[in-house]
Amino acid sequence: MRLDQYLSRLQNILYSRQEIIIEHLQATETVPDQKGLVYARLRFWDNSLLEFTESLVEHGVMLTKSNYAYHYQDANSELIFRYDNAPHHQEIPTHPHHKYTPNRVEAAEPPHLNDVLREIDQLLYHLKESRD
Repeated sequence: MRLDQYLSRLQNILYSRQEIIIEHLQATETVPDQKGLVYARLRFWDNSLLEFTESLVEHGVMLTKSNYAYHYQDANSELIFRYDNAPHHQEIPTHPHHKYTPNRVEAAEPPHLNDVLREIDQLLYHLKESRD
């Protein structure tokens, strides 16, 4: 997939989710070196927040996510989960890819934004059902 197509799809995903408040969305592309950067802050109905960044590099027909972080926290700014590929936690079999939860670090494959949003949906709608 080409970088411009990926950035367009990412924006379409976010704008199609009308229950999400997009506090900030920046998607930039540098044409000569075929690099892209995405930064977003997304607010949900319960005032939880997803903040994410993706650094992208296009190599011919291959698009690589060189760096990423998806940080999801509750309305009190307490961590719910975070995916990233910072090069630490070498003990994790999926190094450098990993996921933080409030009590541990675990192996994780690099997620796509859709995966992260599905995980949030499962948490939010479970939360909503338990309140009703």
